[in-house]
Amino acid sequence: MAEILPFKALRYNVDIVGDISNVITPPYDIISSQEQEEYYNLNPYNSIRLELPKELTGDSDHCNKYTRAGETLNNWLEQGVLIPEEKDCLYIYQQEFKLEDGKALTRTGLIGLIRLEEFDKGIILPHENTLSKPKADRLNLMRACNANFSQVFGLYDDPQGGIPAIINDYCSKHTPDILADGGLIKTNEKLWAVDDPQFIRDVSAALKGKKIYIADGHHRYETALAYRNELREKNPDHTGDELYNYVMMTMVEMEDPGLVILPTHRMVSGIRNFSLDSLIDNLMEHFYIDEHDVGAYNAKDISYTIQNILDDKGLHTFVLYIGKDSPLYSLSLKSLDVMKALHPNRHSSYLDLDVSILHTLILDRILGIGEKELANQENLKYTHSILEGVEEVDQGNQQMTFFMSATTIRQIQEVSLANEKMPQKSTYFYPKLITGLVFNKFR
Repeated sequence: MAEILPFKALRYNVDIVGDISNVITPPYDIISSQEQEEYYNLNPYNSIRLELPKELTGDSDHCNKYTRAGETLNNWLEQGVLIPEEKDCLYIYQQEFKLEDGKALTRTGLIGLIRLEEFDKGIILPHENTLSKPKADRLNLMRACNANFSQVFGLYDDPQGGIPAIINDYCSKHTPDILADGGLIKTNEKLWAVDDPQFIRDVSAALKGKKIYIADGHHRYETALAYRNELREKNPDHTGDELYNYVMMTMVEMEDPGLVILPTHRMVSGIRNFSLDSLIDNLMEHFYIDEHDVGAYNAKDISYTIQNILDDKGLHTFVLYIGKDSPLYSLSLKSLDVMKALHPNRHSSYLDLDVSILHTLILDRILGIGEKELANQENLKYTHSILEGVEEVDQGNQQMTFFMSATTIRQIQEVSLANEKMPQKSTYFYPKLITGLVFNKFR
């Protein structure tokens, strides 16, 4: 089953870079061009130069953002900006954060190297499809740098709590090796470098009987598989124990109290000849519809009302917001039988997903937003904030927003075990894992 390996991570030399808070970033796929510039200006050693290097005019096949990242990494190693750990370690990683309602949480994970396995072996399990462009980008970066800069985010199921107990016991007796402010990602970051042989043996043994579910970082994982295959073909002395056979991963237990999935609400625009009456009439075929008066409420009050409706009604219910002059509409699915009829070859775990129901019965069949429109990024935008979904409609930027509850951890597990794949934008684990606390260089 899953195999974890301690490793000698590269870590920043604080005597050179100063405050670690100024050299860490979110992962590449949520950094805007404006944020990229901010991180570049924050510190000359900021990990943005490795994780998401700039494109420059005149770039070529031989001189580009990937080769510059490789040169930067080599220079930082020569200058002592990055220093390898003296002993093989596993790393305990905690993120303290607050939700939109002010609730404070802590998520605890374990960073190590996980042996790469093809998905069909059933050891490492995905839950979403990947896109070719991001994989090509990450593969070019890996080729140029021979390293992992950001971690894959994995989940494991440990109902007896054996591994979390080992981790919590260690944290209670030791101070963190790194304390940092997550900056734009609004977290407090803590990291313990653990070289204790007994800790490593206990965790490794406990993890061996478990599957790992990829929560985030599908593109990075598939890229690591492709890179391993390339190096395996080039290495006549390949043994399977080389570091390129592993990928850096943060693993979090499924019942961790700080494990949060945010819903991804759908904002709709560009629907021609739109009629609310016609929409409601069509929705009535498969949904029970209730109206909720918003009166003279402001956007924040309306947001609270939407959240309360979702909390009260649970899964398979959506809230439609069409503007201040209309009531809120809660849409509760009458029966899953229609999903079974429309997708006879799909597993029940897929049919049960709110995002599948919304896309199949409302966006596609009623509003005409199908696979082609999704691929062309037409008509649909996404938000994790109810308030933003309301304000975008109020400001005339969107015609309507459909709000939904978050996908659950168990739904992800069920979809993964069934070898199904969720639609894009089905899950958003919050907060994202920080890049820059540890790096993995394949020596």
